[in-house]
Amino acid sequence: MADQEQIARPFLRRVRIKNFKSIEHCHVELGPLTALVGRNGSGKSNFLDALHFVADALRTSLDHAIKARGGIDEVRRRSTGHPRNFAIELEANLPEWRLATFGFEVAARKNGAWAVKQERLRILDGKGTVVAYYHRAESEVVEASVENAPPVLEDRLYLVNAAGLPAFRPAYDSLLAMGFYSLNPDAIKELQNPDAGEILREDGSNIASVVARLNAQQPETLERVRSYLSTIVQEITKVDRVALGPRETLQFWQRVQGSPHPWRFYAASMSDGTLRALGALVATNQLTNGSQPVRLVGIEEPETALHPAAAGALMDALREAAVHTQIVITSHSPDLVDQLDLEADTLLAVASTEGTTAIGPADQASLEAVRKHLYSAGELLRMDQLQPDLEALARQAQADLFADPAG
Repeated sequence: MADQEQIARPFLRRVRIKNFKSIEHCHVELGPLTALVGRNGSGKSNFLDALHFVADALRTSLDHAIKARGGIDEVRRRSTGHPRNFAIELEANLPEWRLATFGFEVAARKNGAWAVKQERLRILDGKGTVVAYYHRAESEVVEASVENAPPVLEDRLYLVNAAGLPAFRPAYDSLLAMGFYSLNPDAIKELQNPDAGEILREDGSNIASVVARLNAQQPETLERVRSYLSTIVQEITKVDRVALGPRETLQFWQRVQGSPHPWRFYAASMSDGTLRALGALVATNQLTNGSQPVRLVGIEEPETALHPAAAGALMDALREAAVHTQIVITSHSPDLVDQLDLEADTLLAVASTEGTTAIGPADQASLEAVRKHLYSAGELLRMDQLQPDLEALARQAQADLFADPAG
Protein backbone atom coordinates (compact mmCIF):
# COMPACT_ATOMS: atom_id res chain seq x y z
CA MET A 1 0.00 0.00 0.00
CA ALA A 2 2.80 2.39 0.87
CA ASP A 3 4.45 1.73 -2.51
CA GLN A 4 1.22 2.59 -4.32
CA GLU A 5 0.87 5.81 -2.33
CA GLN A 6 4.44 6.78 -3.20
CA ILE A 7 3.87 6.09 -6.91
CA ALA A 8 0.85 8.42 -6.83
CA ARG A 9 2.96 11.37 -5.64
CA PRO A 10 3.99 13.75 -8.42
CA PHE A 11 7.72 13.52 -9.12
CA LEU A 12 8.38 17.27 -9.35
CA ARG A 13 6.67 19.20 -6.57
CA ARG A 14 7.99 22.66 -7.35
CA VAL A 15 9.89 24.34 -10.15
CA ARG A 16 11.78 27.61 -9.77
CA ILE A 17 13.26 29.38 -12.81
CA LYS A 18 15.05 32.71 -13.13
CA ASN A 19 16.08 34.41 -16.37
CA PHE A 20 15.88 31.30 -18.54
CA LYS A 21 15.00 32.31 -22.11
CA SER A 22 11.82 34.45 -21.87
CA ILE A 23 11.09 33.54 -18.23
CA GLU A 24 12.12 36.22 -15.74
CA HIS A 25 10.66 34.66 -12.59
CA CYS A 26 8.79 31.40 -12.14
CA HIS A 27 7.95 29.55 -8.94
CA VAL A 28 5.12 27.07 -9.44
CA GLU A 29 3.80 23.80 -8.05
CA LEU A 30 3.05 20.88 -10.35
CA GLY A 31 0.43 18.17 -10.00
CA PRO A 32 0.28 14.63 -11.40
CA LEU A 33 -1.15 16.17 -14.60
CA THR A 34 -0.28 19.81 -15.31
CA ALA A 35 -1.36 21.82 -18.36
CA LEU A 36 0.39 25.05 -19.34
CA VAL A 37 -2.17 27.05 -21.29
CA GLY A 38 -1.73 30.25 -23.27
CA ARG A 39 -1.35 31.87 -26.65
CA ASN A 40 1.19 30.79 -29.25
CA GLY A 41 4.55 32.37 -28.46
CA SER A 42 3.69 33.08 -24.82
CA GLY A 43 6.56 30.94 -23.49
CA LYS A 44 4.93 27.62 -22.65
CA SER A 45 7.65 25.70 -24.47
CA ASN A 46 10.37 27.57 -22.59
CA PHE A 47 9.07 26.19 -19.29
CA LEU A 48 9.27 22.64 -20.61
CA ASP A 49 12.69 23.37 -22.07
CA ALA A 50 13.98 24.45 -18.65
CA LEU A 51 13.17 20.95 -17.36
CA HIS A 52 14.57 19.44 -20.54
CA PHE A 53 17.74 21.50 -20.05
CA VAL A 54 18.34 19.87 -16.65
CA ALA A 55 17.96 16.36 -18.09
CA ASP A 56 20.21 17.19 -21.06
CA ALA A 57 22.89 18.70 -18.83
CA LEU A 58 22.97 15.56 -16.68
CA ARG A 59 22.76 13.11 -19.59
CA THR A 60 25.52 14.75 -21.65
CA SER A 61 27.17 17.88 -20.27
CA LEU A 62 26.23 21.40 -19.32
CA ASP A 63 28.37 22.67 -22.18
CA HIS A 64 26.47 20.50 -24.69
CA ALA A 65 23.07 21.53 -23.30
CA ILE A 66 23.97 25.22 -23.71
CA LYS A 67 25.47 24.81 -27.19
CA ALA A 68 22.48 22.78 -28.38
CA ARG A 69 20.31 25.81 -27.61
CA GLY A 70 22.50 28.27 -29.51
CA GLY A 71 24.90 29.32 -26.76
CA ILE A 72 24.66 31.15 -23.46
CA ASP A 73 23.18 34.32 -25.02
CA GLU A 74 20.23 32.29 -26.32
CA VAL A 75 19.64 30.60 -22.98
CA ARG A 76 19.72 33.55 -20.59
CA ARG A 77 16.77 35.93 -20.83
CA ARG A 78 17.01 38.77 -23.29
CA SER A 79 15.96 42.13 -21.88
CA THR A 80 17.19 45.62 -21.16
CA GLY A 81 20.34 45.07 -19.13
CA HIS A 82 20.48 41.43 -20.34
CA PRO A 83 20.80 39.50 -17.03
CA ARG A 84 24.14 37.71 -16.79
CA ASN A 85 22.91 34.71 -14.80
CA PHE A 86 20.14 32.17 -15.17
CA ALA A 87 19.09 29.60 -12.59
CA ILE A 88 16.85 26.54 -12.30
CA GLU A 89 15.82 24.72 -9.14
CA LEU A 90 13.68 21.58 -8.87
CA GLU A 91 12.08 20.05 -5.80
CA ALA A 92 11.53 16.34 -6.41
CA ASN A 93 10.06 13.34 -4.63
CA LEU A 94 12.52 10.44 -4.57
CA PRO A 95 12.04 6.76 -3.69
CA GLU A 96 11.78 5.81 -0.01
CA TRP A 97 9.84 9.00 0.74
CA ARG A 98 12.86 11.22 0.32
CA LEU A 99 12.70 14.78 -0.95
CA ALA A 100 15.46 16.39 -3.03
CA THR A 101 16.05 20.02 -3.88
CA PHE A 102 18.49 20.40 -6.75
CA GLY A 103 19.43 23.69 -8.35
CA PHE A 104 22.18 25.53 -10.16
CA GLU A 105 23.04 29.04 -11.34
CA VAL A 106 25.06 29.71 -14.49
CA ALA A 107 26.80 33.03 -15.11
CA ALA A 108 27.63 34.42 -18.55
CA ARG A 109 31.18 35.54 -19.25
CA LYS A 110 32.74 37.47 -22.13
CA ASN A 111 32.70 36.17 -25.71
CA GLY A 112 30.05 33.52 -25.12
CA ALA A 113 31.83 31.86 -22.21
CA TRP A 114 30.03 30.84 -19.02
CA ALA A 115 30.67 29.36 -15.57
CA VAL A 116 28.67 27.61 -12.89
CA LYS A 117 28.27 30.17 -10.13
CA GLN A 118 26.74 27.70 -7.70
CA GLU A 119 25.06 24.30 -7.55
CA ARG A 120 23.31 22.71 -4.61
CA LEU A 121 21.68 19.41 -3.76
CA ARG A 122 19.91 18.65 -0.48
CA ILE A 123 18.13 15.38 0.27
CA LEU A 124 15.73 14.97 3.21
CA ASP A 125 14.28 11.75 4.56
CA GLY A 126 10.60 11.20 5.31
CA LYS A 127 10.98 12.90 8.71
CA GLY A 128 12.51 16.06 7.23
CA THR A 129 16.06 15.27 8.33
CA VAL A 130 18.87 16.19 5.94
CA VAL A 131 20.60 12.95 4.94
CA ALA A 132 22.84 14.13 2.08
CA TYR A 133 23.93 17.45 0.64
CA TYR A 134 26.60 19.34 -1.24
CA HIS A 135 27.20 22.95 -2.23
CA ARG A 136 29.41 23.78 -5.18
CA ALA A 137 30.63 27.35 -5.66
CA GLU A 138 32.23 27.81 -9.08
CA SER A 139 35.10 25.31 -9.34
CA GLU A 140 35.10 23.89 -5.81
CA VAL A 141 32.87 22.02 -3.37
CA VAL A 142 32.57 24.24 -0.31
CA GLU A 143 30.55 21.80 1.80
CA ALA A 144 29.28 18.24 1.49
CA SER A 145 27.86 15.46 3.62
CA VAL A 146 30.53 13.01 2.39
CA GLU A 147 34.27 12.87 2.88
CA ASN A 148 36.60 12.92 -0.11
CA ALA A 149 34.04 14.43 -2.44
CA PRO A 150 34.92 13.90 -6.13
CA PRO A 151 36.50 16.76 -8.08
CA VAL A 152 34.55 19.42 -9.99
CA LEU A 153 34.54 19.30 -13.79
CA GLU A 154 33.90 22.80 -15.07
CA ASP A 155 31.84 21.82 -18.14
CA ARG A 156 29.52 19.54 -16.15
CA LEU A 157 27.06 19.75 -13.32
CA TYR A 158 28.59 18.37 -10.15
CA LEU A 159 25.74 15.88 -9.72
CA VAL A 160 27.17 13.89 -12.65
CA ASN A 161 30.32 13.16 -10.62
CA ALA A 162 28.53 12.94 -7.27
CA ALA A 163 26.20 10.26 -8.70
CA GLY A 164 29.04 7.79 -8.21
CA LEU A 165 28.28 7.99 -4.47
CA PRO A 166 25.24 6.01 -3.20
CA ALA A 167 23.87 8.98 -1.25
CA PHE A 168 23.39 11.06 -4.40
CA ARG A 169 22.59 8.39 -7.00
CA PRO A 170 18.78 8.34 -6.50
CA ALA A 171 18.54 12.06 -7.31
CA TYR A 172 20.64 11.64 -10.44
CA ASP A 173 18.71 8.60 -11.70
CA SER A 174 15.33 10.22 -11.06
CA LEU A 175 16.21 13.47 -12.84
CA LEU A 176 17.42 11.47 -15.85
CA ALA A 177 14.12 9.55 -15.99
CA MET A 178 12.33 12.43 -17.72
CA GLY A 179 11.28 12.57 -21.36
CA PHE A 180 10.24 15.55 -23.46
CA TYR A 181 8.33 15.36 -26.70
CA SER A 182 7.49 17.40 -29.75
CA LEU A 183 6.16 14.45 -31.73
CA ASN A 184 6.75 14.49 -35.48
CA PRO A 185 4.33 12.35 -37.54
CA ASP A 186 6.75 12.34 -40.49
CA ALA A 187 9.47 10.79 -38.30
CA ILE A 188 7.01 8.16 -37.05
CA LYS A 189 5.98 7.30 -40.63
CA GLU A 190 9.56 6.68 -41.78
CA LEU A 191 10.99 3.15 -41.69
CA GLN A 192 13.04 3.00 -38.48
CA ASN A 193 16.28 1.35 -37.44
CA PRO A 194 15.68 -1.06 -34.54
CA ASP A 195 17.11 -0.12 -31.15
CA ALA A 196 16.73 -1.27 -27.55
CA GLY A 197 13.52 0.73 -27.09
CA GLU A 198 14.84 2.13 -23.81
CA ILE A 199 13.13 5.49 -24.13
CA LEU A 200 11.10 7.17 -26.85
CA ARG A 201 13.02 9.77 -28.81
CA GLU A 202 11.81 13.36 -28.75
CA ASP A 203 10.27 13.17 -32.24
CA GLY A 204 8.97 9.58 -31.91
CA SER A 205 11.42 8.21 -34.49
CA ASN A 206 12.04 4.93 -32.59
CA ILE A 207 8.45 4.27 -31.54
CA ALA A 208 8.37 0.82 -33.17
CA SER A 209 11.20 -0.38 -30.89
CA VAL A 210 9.55 1.11 -27.81
CA VAL A 211 6.27 -0.64 -28.67
CA ALA A 212 8.20 -3.92 -29.13
CA ARG A 213 9.82 -3.52 -25.70
CA LEU A 214 6.46 -2.84 -24.07
CA ASN A 215 5.03 -5.92 -25.76
CA ALA A 216 7.89 -8.06 -24.44
CA GLN A 217 8.15 -6.70 -20.91
CA GLN A 218 4.71 -5.33 -20.03
CA PRO A 219 2.11 -6.57 -22.53
CA GLU A 220 -0.71 -5.42 -20.26
CA THR A 221 0.57 -1.84 -20.54
CA LEU A 222 0.68 -2.05 -24.33
CA GLU A 223 -2.85 -3.43 -24.31
CA ARG A 224 -3.98 -0.41 -22.31
CA VAL A 225 -2.33 1.86 -24.90
CA ARG A 226 -4.15 0.01 -27.68
CA SER A 227 -7.45 0.30 -25.83
CA TYR A 228 -7.13 4.07 -25.42
CA LEU A 229 -6.06 4.49 -29.03
CA SER A 230 -9.21 2.61 -30.07
CA THR A 231 -11.25 5.05 -28.00
CA ILE A 232 -9.53 8.09 -29.51
CA VAL A 233 -9.59 6.74 -33.08
CA GLN A 234 -12.55 4.39 -33.03
CA GLU A 235 -11.74 2.47 -36.23
CA ILE A 236 -8.34 1.29 -34.89
CA THR A 237 -8.46 -2.16 -33.28
CA LYS A 238 -4.76 -2.96 -32.83
CA VAL A 239 -1.24 -1.62 -33.35
CA ASP A 240 2.06 -3.51 -33.24
CA ARG A 241 5.66 -3.41 -34.40
CA VAL A 242 6.49 -5.21 -37.65
CA ALA A 243 9.87 -5.89 -39.30
CA LEU A 244 10.46 -4.94 -42.93
CA GLY A 245 13.86 -6.40 -43.80
CA PRO A 246 16.49 -4.71 -41.59
CA ARG A 247 14.10 -1.86 -40.72
CA GLU A 248 10.85 -1.73 -38.75
CA THR A 249 7.62 0.23 -38.54
CA LEU A 250 4.20 0.16 -36.90
CA GLN A 251 1.28 -1.75 -38.33
CA PHE A 252 -2.31 -0.75 -37.57
CA TRP A 253 -5.43 -2.89 -37.77
CA GLN A 254 -8.36 -0.70 -38.85
CA ARG A 255 -12.01 -1.47 -39.44
CA VAL A 256 -13.16 -0.66 -42.99
CA GLN A 257 -16.80 -0.38 -43.97
CA GLY A 258 -17.98 -3.44 -45.91
CA SER A 259 -15.10 -5.67 -44.82
CA PRO A 260 -15.69 -8.46 -42.26
CA HIS A 261 -12.11 -8.20 -41.02
CA PRO A 262 -9.89 -5.20 -40.19
CA TRP A 263 -7.45 -4.08 -42.84
CA ARG A 264 -3.77 -3.61 -42.08
CA PHE A 265 -1.94 -0.34 -42.70
CA TYR A 266 1.64 0.72 -42.09
CA ALA A 267 2.38 3.92 -40.17
CA ALA A 268 3.08 5.74 -43.45
CA SER A 269 -0.63 5.45 -44.32
CA MET A 270 -2.02 6.75 -41.02
CA SER A 271 -3.16 10.29 -40.23
CA ASP A 272 -0.95 12.73 -38.35
CA GLY A 273 -3.49 12.97 -35.53
CA THR A 274 -3.54 9.19 -35.03
CA LEU A 275 0.26 9.00 -34.90
CA ARG A 276 0.59 11.94 -32.50
CA ALA A 277 -2.05 10.43 -30.19
CA LEU A 278 -0.25 7.08 -30.21
CA GLY A 279 3.06 8.84 -29.53
CA ALA A 280 1.57 10.59 -26.49
CA LEU A 281 0.15 7.31 -25.18
CA VAL A 282 3.46 5.46 -25.64
CA ALA A 283 5.49 8.32 -24.12
CA THR A 284 3.42 8.32 -20.95
CA ASN A 285 3.45 4.52 -20.57
CA GLN A 286 7.04 3.69 -21.56
CA LEU A 287 9.61 2.04 -19.33
CA THR A 288 13.03 3.18 -18.15
CA ASN A 289 15.88 1.07 -16.82
CA GLY A 290 14.68 -1.76 -14.62
CA SER A 291 11.28 -1.79 -16.33
CA GLN A 292 10.07 1.13 -14.21
CA PRO A 293 7.83 3.92 -15.55
CA VAL A 294 9.45 7.22 -16.49
CA ARG A 295 9.17 9.81 -13.73
CA LEU A 296 7.98 12.76 -15.82
CA VAL A 297 6.89 13.28 -19.42
CA GLY A 298 6.49 16.69 -21.07
CA ILE A 299 4.51 16.85 -24.33
CA GLU A 300 4.09 19.81 -26.64
CA GLU A 301 0.47 20.23 -27.78
CA PRO A 302 -0.60 16.55 -27.79
CA GLU A 303 -3.96 17.47 -29.34
CA THR A 304 -2.47 18.83 -32.59
CA ALA A 305 -4.12 17.34 -35.74
CA LEU A 306 -6.59 15.45 -33.54
CA HIS A 307 -10.35 15.88 -33.96
CA PRO A 308 -11.81 17.96 -31.07
CA ALA A 309 -14.23 15.15 -30.24
CA ALA A 310 -11.26 12.92 -29.37
CA ALA A 311 -9.76 15.41 -26.89
CA GLY A 312 -11.79 14.00 -24.01
CA ALA A 313 -10.59 10.45 -24.62
CA LEU A 314 -6.98 11.65 -24.88
CA MET A 315 -7.24 13.53 -21.57
CA ASP A 316 -8.77 10.46 -19.89
CA ALA A 317 -5.78 8.42 -21.09
CA LEU A 318 -3.26 10.99 -19.88
CA ARG A 319 -5.02 11.31 -16.52
CA GLU A 320 -4.84 7.54 -15.99
CA ALA A 321 -1.17 7.46 -16.96
CA ALA A 322 -0.48 10.31 -14.51
CA VAL A 323 -1.04 7.86 -11.64
CA HIS A 324 2.42 6.41 -12.33
CA THR A 325 4.10 9.03 -14.56
CA GLN A 326 3.87 12.77 -13.94
CA ILE A 327 2.70 14.55 -17.11
CA VAL A 328 3.17 18.16 -18.16
CA ILE A 329 1.56 19.31 -21.41
CA THR A 330 1.33 22.59 -23.29
CA SER A 331 -1.77 23.64 -25.18
CA HIS A 332 -3.55 26.58 -26.76
CA SER A 333 -6.60 24.47 -27.65
CA PRO A 334 -9.90 25.52 -26.00
CA ASP A 335 -11.27 22.03 -26.75
CA LEU A 336 -8.52 20.34 -24.76
CA VAL A 337 -8.66 22.91 -21.96
CA ASP A 338 -12.38 22.19 -21.58
CA GLN A 339 -11.46 18.58 -20.79
CA LEU A 340 -9.35 19.55 -17.79
CA ASP A 341 -10.71 18.70 -14.37
CA LEU A 342 -9.82 21.81 -12.38
CA GLU A 343 -10.26 19.89 -9.13
CA ALA A 344 -7.88 17.07 -10.09
CA ASP A 345 -5.59 18.60 -12.74
CA THR A 346 -3.24 21.54 -12.37
CA LEU A 347 -3.74 24.44 -14.78
CA LEU A 348 -1.01 27.04 -15.17
CA ALA A 349 -1.86 30.11 -17.22
CA VAL A 350 0.95 31.50 -19.38
CA ALA A 351 1.07 35.06 -20.69
CA SER A 352 3.69 37.22 -22.38
CA THR A 353 4.20 40.97 -22.02
CA GLU A 354 6.85 42.65 -24.16
CA GLY A 355 8.68 39.35 -24.57
CA THR A 356 8.68 38.40 -20.88
CA THR A 357 6.80 35.25 -19.87
CA ALA A 358 4.64 35.02 -16.74
CA ILE A 359 3.48 31.61 -15.50
CA GLY A 360 1.15 31.00 -12.59
CA PRO A 361 -2.18 29.62 -11.46
CA ALA A 362 -5.18 31.17 -13.19
CA ASP A 363 -6.58 34.27 -11.55
CA GLN A 364 -9.35 33.75 -9.01
CA ALA A 365 -12.00 35.60 -11.04
CA SER A 366 -11.53 33.16 -13.92
CA LEU A 367 -11.68 30.11 -11.66
CA GLU A 368 -14.81 31.42 -9.95
CA ALA A 369 -16.47 31.96 -13.33
CA VAL A 370 -15.73 28.34 -14.23
CA ARG A 371 -16.98 27.01 -10.89
CA LYS A 372 -20.24 28.95 -11.27
CA HIS A 373 -20.61 27.64 -14.84
CA LEU A 374 -20.65 31.18 -16.23
CA TYR A 375 -17.90 30.23 -18.66
CA SER A 376 -15.85 27.16 -19.37
CA ALA A 377 -12.06 27.32 -19.15
CA GLY A 378 -11.94 26.89 -22.93
CA GLU A 379 -14.29 29.82 -23.48
CA LEU A 380 -12.11 32.03 -21.27
CA LEU A 381 -9.09 30.98 -23.32
CA ARG A 382 -10.90 31.89 -26.55
CA MET A 383 -11.63 35.33 -25.11
CA ASP A 384 -8.02 35.70 -23.92
CA GLN A 385 -9.29 36.01 -20.34
CA LEU A 386 -7.39 33.09 -18.84
CA GLN A 387 -4.51 34.96 -17.20
CA PRO A 388 -1.99 34.23 -14.40
CA ASP A 389 -2.99 35.46 -10.96
CA LEU A 390 -1.25 38.80 -10.27
CA GLU A 391 -0.77 38.13 -6.54
CA ALA A 392 0.90 34.80 -7.31
CA LEU A 393 3.21 36.51 -9.80
CA ALA A 394 4.17 39.12 -7.18
CA ARG A 395 5.09 36.34 -4.73
CA GLN A 396 7.19 34.65 -7.40
CA ALA A 397 9.28 37.76 -7.91
CA GLN A 398 10.12 37.79 -4.17
CA ALA A 399 10.91 34.07 -3.87
CA ASP A 400 14.55 33.08 -3.49
CA LEU A 401 16.09 30.18 -5.31
CA PHE A 402 18.09 27.69 -3.26
CA ALA A 403 15.88 28.19 -0.19
CA ASP A 404 15.44 25.28 2.21
CA PRO A 405 12.87 22.79 0.84
CA ALA A 406 9.42 22.84 2.33
CA GLY A 407 8.28 19.88 4.31
